Amino acid sequence: MRHTGCPRPAFMSETPVTPDLDASPAEGVLQSLLAAYQLRARLTDRLELCGRWEEPEPDAPLAWFHLVEQGRCYIRADILPRPLCLEAGDLVLFPGGAAHLLCSAAEPAQESDQASAVLLCGEFEFEGQAAAPMIQALPPCLVVPSSAGGPSLRGLASLLRDEAQRRAFGSRAVMDKLSDALFVIALRHHLQQRGELRGLLSALVDPRLAPALAAIHGAPGDSWTVASLAERAHQSRAAFAQRFNEVLGEPPMRYLARWRMTEALRLLRDPRLSVAAVSGQLGFETEAAFRRGFKRIHGYGPGQARRNARANKA
Repeated sequence: MRHTGCPRPAFMSETPVTPDLDASPAEGVLQSLLAAYQLRARLTDRLELCGRWEEPEPDAPLAWFHLVEQGRCYIRADILPRPLCLEAGDLVLFPGGAAHLLCSAAEPAQESDQASAVLLCGEFEFEGQAAAPMIQALPPCLVVPSSAGGPSLRGLASLLRDEAQRRAFGSRAVMDKLSDALFVIALRHHLQQRGELRGLLSALVDPRLAPALAAIHGAPGDSWTVASLAERAHQSRAAFAQRFNEVLGEPPMRYLARWRMTEALRLLRDPRLSVAAVSGQLGFETEAAFRRGFKRIHGYGPGQARRNARANKA
């Protein structure tokens, strides 16, 4: 049964703005980011709680998430300005893995407060440090209310609940794949709240930067220059370079170099592609130049990247 009378914090938006992201360059950039960063999601627990309870989650080098299946849950954390109240259907993410406490009461002193809840808990992880710009662009706590998540979130919650309860053959794999979609829904919801965006995610919906990002992500091997990217963004070279650096915290050519090497990691997972082939696809004139650039960005060579990819598949 859904509990009522739970006040919504001001930072928990009920009515999302709905920009047409699908019709913008942001869609292609987002797809390339998710493909390169190799998101891995895992449902770790289904908690059935009642009475007075507390469940601590420690600091971690991955993203926590909790989906309220039934009832009411409070969350207390140092990163939150005040306790967070969640009800059935609400989703919360801690992208940076911040420590937090799941509990039945908003304050420790409220000993008489009791609440029942069923929570689906899990974690998101990306390969290595490649996804750092995306994670850093997210707030330390991201909430998607059931009302804002719409039919997609409600449908996913229902499927996850059914698989968690059935525990049939293959349920673990199904739940992990469904959890992948939870991250995308949360990210989409955050992109729709344009006033709160920063860094890479702000650039995705900035009409002065999104066309240039789409060009970089769509054809990283092309011989882009600041001038040619500025032309894509319909700005002067100086205005474009300044805006890019302000929002993304680095010059366009440095971003391009890093993205090429992020793409290189993805391509090197394919054993059918030689290092020379990957080098050519990414616009390097020589394999030696590619190897130097790869090591400068990642700290190890393409050969080690190949070995890491094989080990992850084993």
